[in-house]
Amino acid sequence: MQLKNYETVFILTPVLSEQQTKDAVEKFKKLLVDNGAQIVHDDAWGLRKLAYPIQNKHTGFYQIFEFAADPQLIAKLELEYKRDEKVIRFLTTALDKHAVLYNEKKRKGLVGRKPEKTEA
Repeated sequence: MQLKNYETVFILTPVLSEQQTKDAVEKFKKLLVDNGAQIVHDDAWGLRKLAYPIQNKHTGFYQIFEFAADPQLIAKLELEYKRDEKVIRFLTTALDKHAVLYNEKKRKGLVGRKPEKTEA
C-alpha cells in the first residue's frame, strides 16, 4: 500500500460551542487514524472571517490536517465531511514533494518570516 501526502482544511460552523468544535475535530482525526493514515501535523487556525458569506455565516472555525494516507481514504473522509452538518466547507489536496518540503520548513519557522535586522 503506497501512502500519499495530503492536506485537508475544513471550516466548521461558528455557532458551535468550544467542546462541540473539539469533538468534531477529534471525530475527523479519529477517522483518519482508524483508516491507517499517519497524521504529520494538525493545526487549529481558530475562528476567522470568511471571504464571503456561506450559509449566511460570516465567520468559521478553521482546522487543517497534514497526513499520509492511502488514496482510497480520501473518498471516505470527504463523504464524512458532506454528511456532517457542522462542516460548511472543506478542501483536500494531494501534496507533491515540493509542498511537503515547504510545509516542513514552514513548521520550523524558516518560511514566512522576514529576517531580523541587526543594527550595528
